[in-house]
Amino acid sequence: MDIKTKDLSARQIYNILIGSILPRPIAWVSTINTSGVPNLAPFSAFTFASSNPPVLCFAPALKTRDVDGKTIVVPKDTLKNIEATHDFVVNIVSLPVAEKMNQTSGNYPPGVDEFLKAGLTAVPSNEVRAPRVGEAMVSYECRLRQIINFGSHDGAGNLVLGDVVGFHFADGVYENNHIDLEKLQPIGRLSGSSYCKVESIFDMVRPEVE
Repeated sequence: MDIKTKDLSARQIYNILIGSILPRPIAWVSTINTSGVPNLAPFSAFTFASSNPPVLCFAPALKTRDVDGKTIVVPKDTLKNIEATHDFVVNIVSLPVAEKMNQTSGNYPPGVDEFLKAGLTAVPSNEVRAPRVGEAMVSYECRLRQIINFGSHDGAGNLVLGDVVGFHFADGVYENNHIDLEKLQPIGRLSGSSYCKVESIFDMVRPEVE
């Protein structure tokens, strides 16, 4: 089957993307607004873009929201906070905090502290103003490098690139220059309401080419 993108609706394209690009790692992004209120939300359009320099990227999409009886397209608090403060923290989601991560994914009104809603600990970061999730086993403190906008309509992504300026690891997770996956217990995002665990791992040695 071959389908041209122009023959599909935005929703159909979205379903294809989230149903085939998987599993996706989850960026649990913590920010702070100019009034000092923390914000926390998960995003599965997430990866790293460079290791030297270390750069992470994730892409929050614009969403429609009813405001005073009108339907408008607005950026998420995460994007607004990063634009205003130029820093953020990416926390990795482990299985023991999966339910709390899901709690922070709710469509809360602007200015709500998701740390409080989910019963999580906002711990001061070392290099940036945004707090990190105290219960996360790995956190990346980031300063904004660039935001690339893909439009001002509903569903348009905004690619946020951040320079990693600091790491935080829970005890025992990072040793001998390696992350212990059994201790990290990362989860992945699938489509709909589905997630996956990292349980079955296999190795393939890269071939040597002369």
